[in-house]
Amino acid sequence: MTDLIDDTRQKAILTSAFQAFSAYGFRKTSMDDIARGAGMSRPAVYLHYKNKEAIVRKLTELHYVEKTASVADALNGEGTVSQILEKAINAQIDGMAAILASPHGLEMLDTTKSMSIDIVEQGETELTDLFANWLTREHADGRVRLLDEAHETAKTITATLKGIKMTASSADEFEKRTAQLAALIGAGLEVR
Repeated sequence: MTDLIDDTRQKAILTSAFQAFSAYGFRKTSMDDIARGAGMSRPAVYLHYKNKEAIVRKLTELHYVEKTASVADALNGEGTVSQILEKAINAQIDGMAAILASPHGLEMLDTTKSMSIDIVEQGETELTDLFANWLTREHADGRVRLLDEAHETAKTITATLKGIKMTASSADEFEKRTAQLAALIGAGLEVR
């Protein structure tokens, strides 16, 4: 994720913050913890980010930039409808199991949503649009059978992924349920 940032200091801050949030939770992580992990002084961190909330917003923004690019690559790849959908879903959820496996994973997700709702909504809209455009292309090529408009089907895919993320009791359950989702939706969409 931090590969999208050119500034090595910002990379260090964001990497340190993510690790600290995973280890201690958002509330218990201090700017001193983040600075120490980044190998910087606290005032140096403040030159880049005014507070933890600003760091969370940047991490969220980078998450969606990365996910949007990964999902777009997967949807433009080769394979059967089921294979492409599986690759796209895996691209979207990549790294999520590690967050959910963290003792503070759910807190991290809640914090992200509460502090970055505008970024989350925009990112989810972009992901939905990617799936909708892919479904439209695949439908036009006769490879996909749609029961509703492409955009409504895309919303179902992304909303279901969010639901699994918020309700899975463990990283293993999350991975199992998303694999099942990809298989079910892929089989349901694919013209045979």
